[in-house]
Amino acid sequence: MAYIGKNPTTGSFIYADDISTSSTNTYNILVGGVAFSPESANHCIVSLNGVIQKANTSFSISGSQITFLPSSGTLSSSDSIDFILILGSVNDVGVATTVTDSAITKGKLNLISDSSSAGLTVKGDGSSENGTIQLNCSQNSHGVKISSPAHSAGQSYELILPTGNVTADKVLKVASVSGSGATGIGQLSFGDAGGITEADFFFLPSDITSNGFITSFTRATTGFSKLGTGMSHSSGVFTFPSTGLYEIRLQGEMDSVDDDSFFAVGIYATIDGSGYNEFSRARGGSTDSGGDTRLTTSTTILFDVTDTSTHKVKMNVDSLASGTLVGASAPNYRTHVIFKRLGNT
Repeated sequence: MAYIGKNPTTGSFIYADDISTSSTNTYNILVGGVAFSPESANHCIVSLNGVIQKANTSFSISGSQITFLPSSGTLSSSDSIDFILILGSVNDVGVATTVTDSAITKGKLNLISDSSSAGLTVKGDGSSENGTIQLNCSQNSHGVKISSPAHSAGQSYELILPTGNVTADKVLKVASVSGSGATGIGQLSFGDAGGITEADFFFLPSDITSNGFITSFTRATTGFSKLGTGMSHSSGVFTFPSTGLYEIRLQGEMDSVDDDSFFAVGIYATIDGSGYNEFSRARGGSTDSGGDTRLTTSTTILFDVTDTSTHKVKMNVDSLASGTLVGASAPNYRTHVIFKRLGNT
């Protein structure tokens, strides 16, 4: 006669490892040398000295330990634990051959990593297909995959996700590596995406008629808005928003109503926050010494900013004669300075 109702599940029958008795009543239950916790005392058939013991009367189970409760009080080395047959979990299907998709839920997974193995390993097919994890959309109609390198690459490296907070407009980069080669362990961090992340443009707001440091600049707003945080400017001193390698280009335009035939512009920098030195100087000249003169010249430096509190720059103009000026005319930006952060150093 067929079974009426849902077919009962079957147990997983396991013999515990042999146990040698001594003058104690509590023993560890091992299966294959590994601690094993039966579902309960009722899930065990235990034979002691050739007699089947009654669960919870003659013995009890707590975790992976069995405690005998003999009338004599204590077992001795002359007693014999013949066997412990563990009947398994009530819902244990043993070695499953078919399981419906919905039967394995996230609550039934217990994936634990240890020092020798990962909690989850996705295998290749043993031929040409690599191990792959696919993340599906909400409707399970499509998804994206993460795959391992090909077998021929021989890679077994490990990538550890960043320890810092998620930051916008950043990319993942390898910050440090322990070990080396195919088995190296890389610590990831959030880094700049590459390319120019800082750019700024300042112009001279009014004409200059005397030599010395230029103390007044205005950020350009027509046709361009700064990229990134931008430079800080105070009384002619420029402070950088972040460390890195910067390109700095200064252009000046001179007007002379007399016969002044040249002038010079220079970029001065400090790396200690106080003493400024001329890093670059350019002179504009003309052979015309008999009337009005208009000259344009420029100079460029690469400046490695390793500390934003000590690395600063100022702009300078000199060799101006009487009646000569360095011109300012927005939005033509005749005299201006451009800052570009090229990347990390």
